[in-house]
Amino acid sequence: MENAAKAMVLSSFVADSLALGAHWIYDTTLIQKEFGRVDALLAPRPDSYHPSKKKGDFTHYGDQAFVLLESVASRGSFQPADFSTRWKTLFQDYPGYYDQATKATLSNLSKGMGPKEAGSPSGDLAGASRVAPLLFRYQEDLNALIEAVKAQTMMTHNHPQVVDAAVFFAHAAWLVLKGEDPVSAMEQVIEKRFTQSPIAQWFRDGIGSGDMDSVAAIARFGQSCHIDDALPGVVHLIAKYRTNLEEALVQSVMAGGDSAARGMLVGMILGAHLGYESIPPGWVSGLGRGKEILRLLDRITRSRSE
Repeated sequence: MENAAKAMVLSSFVADSLALGAHWIYDTTLIQKEFGRVDALLAPRPDSYHPSKKKGDFTHYGDQAFVLLESVASRGSFQPADFSTRWKTLFQDYPGYYDQATKATLSNLSKGMGPKEAGSPSGDLAGASRVAPLLFRYQEDLNALIEAVKAQTMMTHNHPQVVDAAVFFAHAAWLVLKGEDPVSAMEQVIEKRFTQSPIAQWFRDGIGSGDMDSVAAIARFGQSCHIDDALPGVVHLIAKYRTNLEEALVQSVMAGGDSAARGMLVGMILGAHLGYESIPPGWVSGLGRGKEILRLLDRITRSRSE
């Protein structure tokens, strides 16, 4: 399970980096014309949202997930105050784009609010997309995992449905690490926690689109960051490509919009399901912080055994 857990984290980071070149381009015809099939890590264009980034870097989502991984590795557990401090430091003189949720949270922190109160009211899925490092740390303790996932999400995205989405995908990935099929795992979490939640309908929408072309399905759901648009697309990709992580992440990018947040969750669950061998070697070798990620994961492993 340890190798699957490492693949889970690495796949989530790789998904963000794969999305970097075409991130937030909504015109899928333009993506096809300008990039072709995006099956390799690419540098973003000078007129993109991420002109300061280079091939193998992360979007601001991946950068935040990396800070979370550093925090957990340093402290041996998830500690909101430490994560909050590191997260705030990340965005001091940050060389890339960051979104309204980040700006609102930074403003609240500057007013003296703590990590439990500072989160923006943003309904963007991005707040839920960072949770893979927490899954690695708490892969043997579901209750601790859920509490950590809630706290880290609320620190920047204090929106009930985003927090629920973080719990939904984290719990499902936890079950996948235990050997459950991804679709079965999501179904179990819906039944246990979310039967009366909008997440149940978004899940059904995603599952019901399995016979559709992925670009068309995600266009129908919505390509944006918003939870009601993004969650069905994540489910669609996990279910349709449950045996092919590479194709799932390529199709996420080709579908346009917020392919980074979408892809991080798809990569997390399919990485847990399919393991390290499912990740194209060029994606791993091209990841700027790949060796650091593996080093931090090893550090967390050691701290768990102490």
